[in-house]
This record gives sequence, structure tokens and C-alpha cells, in this order.
Amino acid sequence: MRRRVLFPAAMLAWLGAIASAAGRGDGGTVRLVAPDGPDREGKQPQAAVDPAGRIYVAFGVGRTVRLAVSTDRGGSFQVSTVDSVGSLALGMRRGPRVAATEDAVVVTAVGGDEGGGRDGDVLAWRSTNGGKSWEGPTRVNSVASSAREGLHGMASGPGGKVFATWLDLRNGRTEVYGAASHDGGKSWEPDVLVYRSPEKSVCECCHPSAAFAPDGALHVMWRNSLAGARDLFLASSADGGKSFGPAAKLGRGTWPLNACPMDGGAVAVGPDGRVETVWMRAGSTFAARPGERERELGRGVQGWTAAGPGGAYSVWLQQRPGRLLALTPRGGAPTTLAENANDPVVASAPGGRGPVVAVWEDKSSQGGIAARVLATGGGDAPR
Repeated sequence: MRRRVLFPAAMLAWLGAIASAAGRGDGGTVRLVAPDGPDREGKQPQAAVDPAGRIYVAFGVGRTVRLAVSTDRGGSFQVSTVDSVGSLALGMRRGPRVAATEDAVVVTAVGGDEGGGRDGDVLAWRSTNGGKSWEGPTRVNSVASSAREGLHGMASGPGGKVFATWLDLRNGRTEVYGAASHDGGKSWEPDVLVYRSPEKSVCECCHPSAAFAPDGALHVMWRNSLAGARDLFLASSADGGKSFGPAAKLGRGTWPLNACPMDGGAVAVGPDGRVETVWMRAGSTFAARPGERERELGRGVQGWTAAGPGGAYSVWLQQRPGRLLALTPRGGAPTTLAENANDPVVASAPGGRGPVVAVWEDKSSQGGIAARVLATGGGDAPR
């Protein structure tokens, strides 16, 4: 059943005042929530930037999905509620996802009645007024509770396209499934198999990710489990997510490991259609393009990447939690964004025009969610 959630203007103004009062910290950091406010326990932030430069950050608080919106390119944020579920998947890259098109914002989360791996579906909400009201939720996976592992990703593309991908357990093993929307999350196509391992399962606890190219090509990345190794693989679709070609391993090295590292990395596509990936292997963070040798960015975990002005913008942690590092196209060496952070992500506007924003869990005494704009757009220098 679809329902529309409305928030009084006075309440939205109050929530916005709380977020704005959090304000900028040192070095250009913006705190999305007040240190003593209801969102201090916010977890697992994810970000998206729409073609107009508006920034959206989704995160979870308990069983509630929240969304922070900036209409001034990261100067301030207003926070409101998307919805609450019986049990919301959070932790280790579980949590809500957000994608933005020209006409809509789509938020997804894995939720169920019980949680704890007993049930869970990919639920999608849609807003056409910048998060002031919401339609949904819509269940995206066709088999109930098949997404109960709680790990998923989402991306937006040209023409209102949105694609959600998740680890699926409908067949008694872990496979990668996905579903497309061609109208900004208003409706969803039947889900499809992205990848089935020739062995038992893909890596069971690493989230998948997805990215669209400017021409509509779609790329999905996940950590595989083949021949005793936990390496990253990529599969692509030329028809908007209806079917996928053969999967290909990323990088030349391999990681023999009989365990799940709980670290799935991220995929992005630049304005020229070039695919960029960032991921962890054996405690080091690497960047790789399909068919090319990987490049080590440095020691660390929980990497993420986005295609912005001038090239790839990547973030990762030296340890989890720990120092947050960023590498930008104009930076010869990584710079420090925060001393005590967790699960960072970075997002950019379509076509690499910017702005580019990094967001993370703040593990300092202030807590909550923090953000920093790395590039304001166009040819602006990262900051």
C-alpha cells in the first residue's frame, strides 16, 4: 500500500533550524545534526547530488530513515523524516541509500518486522518536492524477505533512471539481484539476477554498488567468493538493468581469504563513460578501472569514490573508526578530513559537474553525521 507522509511547515522550519544551528566546524566541515539533538545517534550516511546541485544525505536513527537536504551547496542542511519501519538494517554499510534525478529524490532501505536477518525487504520511498513529503514504501524485491542480509546499493542515471541492487537469499545462497525504475522511483520493473556464483555464494557480508554512465550504461560491483579468494567483480548492462553481461574481476592481484571482510567499496562513472572503482584488499585501499592494473591509494579500509570536476574523488579510513582521508584530482597526496570517523562516502552531481561532498559518521565526542564539500562545481578547486 502506498501512502503519502506530510510534515507541517512549522515542524520543517524547526528541524531546519536545528540542522543550521549545528553549522560549520573547523576546516569547512558541516555538522548535519545538532550535538544535543535527536539525530546525534545517526548512522550509515549516504549522499546524492542532483543536477541542480542540491545535496541529499540519508541516514538511519534507530528504526527511522532520515534525510538531510542542502539547497545552498553544502552550506547548511534541513533534516526531516522519511519514514519508520519495524526493524531497520544498520551497521557495516547497511542502512538507507539515496538517489536524485531531475524530478525526484528516491530513498531506499532494508526493513522488516523482526530484523536480525530473519526478514527484510528493499523498501523505496519517493519525493517530488525535495523531501517535504513522501510516497511509499514500495517493496522492490519480488520475493518477500529475500533481501534480509540488509546490504544494498542504489544509483540514478539519465532520464529519471534509478537502479537498486542487493544481496539476495531467495535461492538458499547469496546472489546479486537488482531492479530498475525508469520514472524516478514511481514504479519498479521486476527484479533480475545480476550475478550467480558458479560456486556457493558471493561474499556474504559486503554491500554491492551501482553507477550509471551518461549514456545510460549501468555498472554493478560486488565482492565475489571464488576459488578461496574475495576479490571485486563488475558486470554491466546496456539495456538499463534488464540483463547483464559476463562478470569480470577487477585488478590483477587476488586476496585468498576464508572470511567476509565486510567492505564492498564503490563504483563511479565519469562524464566520458570511464568506470572508476575503489575497494579494499588485505588492509589497503586500491583504485582500479576495468581491465587495468589496480593502483594502491594507501593503507586503509571502507573506501568510496565519485566522479567530479577533473576526475575521481576518493575517501577512505586508515582504520575503522579512525582518520578519514581524501584524494582529489588536484591533490598529489591524501588530505585528512577528520581524525575520528566511520563509514565515509562521497557523491557528486551527474556528469562530474559538482558539487562533490563527503559525508561520514562523526565518532568524536560530538557524534552524529558530518559533511565537507570537496568541490563546489564546474572548474572549482577542491577545498
